[in-house]
This record gives sequence, C-alpha cells and structure tokens, in this order.
Amino acid sequence: MLAAILLATVPAPIPVVQPQVVSTRPHDPAAFTQGLEWADGVLYESTGLYGSSTVRRVDPHRGEVLDSAPLPAGEFGEGLAFVPGAGVADRLVQLTWREGVAHVYDASSLAEVGTYAYDGEGWGLCFDGARFVMSDGTAVLTFRDRSDFSVRGQIEVTLDGAPLGLLNELECVGTELYANVWGERRVLRIDPATGAVTAVIDASGLSGPPNPATDDVLNGIAHDEEAGTFLLTGKRWPSLYEVQWTVPDGAEAPAGCRQLPAAAGWLVALGVLAGRSRRSGRSRHCSTKA
Repeated sequence: MLAAILLATVPAPIPVVQPQVVSTRPHDPAAFTQGLEWADGVLYESTGLYGSSTVRRVDPHRGEVLDSAPLPAGEFGEGLAFVPGAGVADRLVQLTWREGVAHVYDASSLAEVGTYAYDGEGWGLCFDGARFVMSDGTAVLTFRDRSDFSVRGQIEVTLDGAPLGLLNELECVGTELYANVWGERRVLRIDPATGAVTAVIDASGLSGPPNPATDDVLNGIAHDEEAGTFLLTGKRWPSLYEVQWTVPDGAEAPAGCRQLPAAAGWLVALGVLAGRSRRSGRSRHCSTKA
C-alpha cells in the first residue's frame, strides 16, 4: 500500500500548441459560419441567423460562393456534416439550432432530399465514417446513427477531469475529434472513446473582423486530408486560415505549469496537492487550466 502511494503520480498536463499559418484566404465577411466541411476540393459551409441561414458550396481559395440554398426564415442554421455516398450520392446534413430538424442535401446540387428529427438544441455536427457526432452547447456529445439519426450513445467531454461545456462546431478526423468552444479562441482535440481532451490548439493569434461584435467568434473547422492541414474561420470573419499544428510526444508543460518533484506523488495521492492521479503520467501538475 505504501509503495503504491509513493509511486502515485499526477497526469502530464494537456499540451497547448499554436497553429502555424500556411495560407490566408478570403472568406465572406457576412457569413455567420456555423459549420465547415472540406471534400474533394470543395468547401461546404453552413451559415446561421434567422432569415439568412444557408448551406453553400464555396471555392476554398477565392472564397467565392459557388452555390447556395436558403433555409426557411424561421430556422437558424447550425453544424454541418459531409457524408460520403454509399450506394447513393454524397450527402450533407445540416442542423438547426432550436427547430429540432436536420436537413439532408445532395452535396453536388444542394437539393434537399430528406430530413431528420431530434430533440434539444443543435450546435455542431460531424461524421466519423460510421456515425454522426453532435454537440448541443453542453459538455455532452451525442453519437447518432448514420441511417436514421437515432441516438446510439453519449459521452461527456472533460479537460483535466472537469466537464467542459459550450462545445460548438465539430470536425471528425480519423480516430480524433476537434471542437470549437463557443466564445473562445481555442480548438480542442478530443478522444471520442473517453471524452478526454488530449490537446488544446490556441488560435488566439488568428485575426477576426476589425470591429467584431460579441458573437463574431472563432467557429469553423475543416480538415484537408490530402494537404494535411486544417481550415479555420469564424462568424463574419473576412479570412479563412489554412493552418497546421503538431502536438509533440511528451510535450513540456505550457506556461503557468510547474513541475513537481517525484517525491511529491504520495502527497497528491493523499489529496494534499490539487493534482489528480486518475491516469499514470509524469510528476507534473499544471497550476492553471489551459
């Protein structure tokens, strides 16, 4: 027992990295971006606000709107997911905020081909190749069936063991999940199997509108698999940023973190220190959350 206490360690702090800008591209400064998807060289975007919500195809280099379909005036567009065709044409699925309906479109024509119904609010949406992942502004992500949008499970997202709410736009990338946090200039990398945040991308260096309104926040993540880069933008942002980042293995503690001596592990196990020891890691503790 004593040996177990002495060997107890605090978890390694969550790495915080800054995106490197590869290119800066024009983006419609009137687009209230709610969802962003990249597929086959085309950028798909969902925009919000009552009376002006749309789903659109956008030239990812010039920012030109190639095609657009409006939502009913009484609906507020939200998250967007691209679903590759499996015996049918490629599809787009667009959430609405409080209307409880998801619109299904043919991706090439933007013609509506169906709808899904759901309870609660719709915020972010992505498709991981087998199922949808949906956010509703809380710390809980819901997994939904690809065929009928029924609920197949849920998971709570945590940062340093604490639930993290206001999850917004989502992007599924392989076995990882990325999320915007409403009102913040950071993107979270999440393990969808556990809900744990595994990295924080600090996007505070990206410029938004020159005179932003309160809701002109970072919101929009798309992954260009071929280039190995991400596209980031925000609500009414004039720019779309192509960025890349690397989360190093064994990353050093970010600013605001202090390193504990190994001998302090037993104090952590006894609860004398504030760190958690739920999973093995180095004897380091971040004194402030990322």
